[in-house]
Amino acid sequence: MGIDEECTPELQSLRQKVEYMLEKTFPGQKVSGRIFAELVKDRGGSLSHSYFSNILAGKVTQPSEEILKALGLGFGVDWRFFKEESEVVGDVVAGLQFLAKRRTGEIGGMAGRGVDDGLPAELLEFALSLLADTKARQRTDDVEDGGPDRP
Repeated sequence: MGIDEECTPELQSLRQKVEYMLEKTFPGQKVSGRIFAELVKDRGGSLSHSYFSNILAGKVTQPSEEILKALGLGFGVDWRFFKEESEVVGDVVAGLQFLAKRRTGEIGGMAGRGVDDGLPAELLEFALSLLADTKARQRTDDVEDGGPDRP
C-alpha cells in the first residue's frame, strides 16, 4: 500500500523510523550518511556520518537526546518522533498522509478534533493557507467552467 494507508506503519525501532523518514523525506533518492550529516550541520545540528550509518545498520538503538534532536533537524520533524514508543509517531505519519492527500486533491476541507488547548500558531497558519489555496483553486475552476451553477 503506502502513504495513503489509513493505518500507521509499524515504526518501533530507531532504524525503522529513520528508514521510513528517508523514504518519505527523500523519495527515490539514495541519501548517504555523509549527505545527511551535512544536512544536519547546515541546519545547526551535529551528527557524524558513521553514527548515522550505524543507526541504519541497527547497531544504535538508544541514542542520546542530542542525536535524536539532530535526526529531527535533518528530517525536519519533531525529534521526539525518534524516541521509543513515541507519542508523536502517529502525528508525523498522519501529517505525511495529510500532505500526500492534499497534494493529490483528496482533501478539500478540514475540521479539528480533540484540540483542547487550541492549535499552535504555525499549524493554524498552515491550515488556513491550505484552505485559501483550495478556495482559490475552486474559484478558478468555476470561472473556467462558466460558473458554479453550470453542470
